[in-house]
Order: sequence, then C-alpha cells, then structure tokens
Amino acid sequence: MSADPTRAVRPRYPATWGDAAAPGASSTTRPRPDSIAAEGGKPTVLRSQQAYRQTPVQPGVPTGQGMDSQAVRDSMVERLRAMGGMEPTVLQAMLAVPRHLFLEPGLAAQAYLDNALPIGHGQTISKPSVVARCASVLLQSLGAKPGRVLEIGTGCGYQAAVLSRVAGEVYSIERIRALHELARRNLRALRLPNLRLLLGDGTDGAIAGAPFDAVLSAAACAEVPASWLSQLRPGGVLLAPVGQPQRLMGYRKTATTKVDSWCVEDAYFVPLKSGVL
Repeated sequence: MSADPTRAVRPRYPATWGDAAAPGASSTTRPRPDSIAAEGGKPTVLRSQQAYRQTPVQPGVPTGQGMDSQAVRDSMVERLRAMGGMEPTVLQAMLAVPRHLFLEPGLAAQAYLDNALPIGHGQTISKPSVVARCASVLLQSLGAKPGRVLEIGTGCGYQAAVLSRVAGEVYSIERIRALHELARRNLRALRLPNLRLLLGDGTDGAIAGAPFDAVLSAAACAEVPASWLSQLRPGGVLLAPVGQPQRLMGYRKTATTKVDSWCVEDAYFVPLKSGVL
C-alpha cells in the first residue's frame, strides 16, 4: 500500500516546535521552549517549570504525602464512578494522571475537587468530571479503543495526558503559544511517547495526523469546522460543544461521508477562536 504523503512526516516527542500547518518544519527552525527569551533576552521560567527542577516527580509513584498521595486521586475517581456512565479505562487514566502537576502551586490544593480552574490567558483546566465524561462518550460511541485522536485546545495538557492513556496516539493542538509551552513543560515529566503537541490554529485541524478515529474539541463553536469532519475517518466520531446555548454534540462520519449527529447533554466551554497568538 502506497504511503499517504500528508502523513509522511509526524511530529516527534517532545513535539516539533513549530506551526501545525507545516508538518515538515524542523524543530531547529525555532528556539526550544526552555530557551524562549522574554524581554531583555533572559529566558522565561514559569513557576511550574521551577517546581519540576526543584522537586522531580516520578509519575505513577505516589509519595504518600499531600497531593502526591494516591488516596486523593482514589477519592476523586470514586466520586466520578458514583456519577455513572464513565468507562473503566477512563477512570484508570484519571487515577494515573496527577492533575495537581498541571496547576500553579497556589491552586494545587483544589486539584482533585470537581472544579474548573484558571490556567491563564482566559482559559481553564476542565472539571475532572467533564474530562472523564467526554473521553467516556468517545470510547462508548466508537465501541473500541481509538487508534488516533485529535484534541482541539491543549490548554495546560491535562486532558491530553488522560486521552493518551485511552488511545493509541493523540495529537493536541493549541493556538496560544504560552499555553503550548506550558503544556510541554507540564507533560515532560510524564514522558508520554504517543502524545504529539502542535502549535497552530485549531479550526484548521491537524492534517499531519489525519485521518483520525476521533476528534474532541475543548472549545465551543457556532458550527463544526469542515476541516474537522474532513480529517475524520469513515466511522469516526467527533465530539464538540456547539451553538448557543451550548450543547455537547456527537457526530459520526459514515462510509458515504454522510454525518449523523446527536445531542449528548448541555455544556459550558470557552469559545473557539481562530488564529495563533
């Protein structure tokens, strides 16, 4: 079978530092995130990056103290399980991913409550129940583990980390450069080889990884961009908050490229925007 030229070059882990619309771009064409210069030419170091350097964390190895205690994640997952409708593999992923590492230290104490919390630039980390619900709906709609998933809106990287544990491969695209950098730093300690982070306009999707078994948007749109549907394989599922008032909508692409849709539930997400900042 001949190779698909649109998928010949994929970003590597850590993800290629460049524009998602240029899959062949080299990571050497832009400075590494750790050496991005602020005004005055001095490297920018976020507090989350300082925390990694001062207190290295081995993912999945609880210390039994504070937010690193497995007990706090156990408690969160039990609350999610009690809500019903959550896939066991998703709950296992939620148990494995340390949510407090994706938050500023001042908010870490709230990491395992069912809250949306600020991550800067007018964006939030979604509630654990929303992350678990969306991932579960995708798996239930597909009826199998997705081979490749596209996430629109990386944010701080938490949902991408969860998705990477329930899918074969995850592409996650973010339009805000500072959040893209933050997600890379947050995820570096977890060493997830099947996760690719892209900087680019999410409304364009990610042609470098298409076709996708599933597309999940973390931002609400007036209508689903045609690019997302075109990059979905036949039989694939797209999940996105749509309209006003918002509804979490599911879309399935049939073998004839027809799209079937259904409403999952009411939703409240930040609005989808185009362009790269």
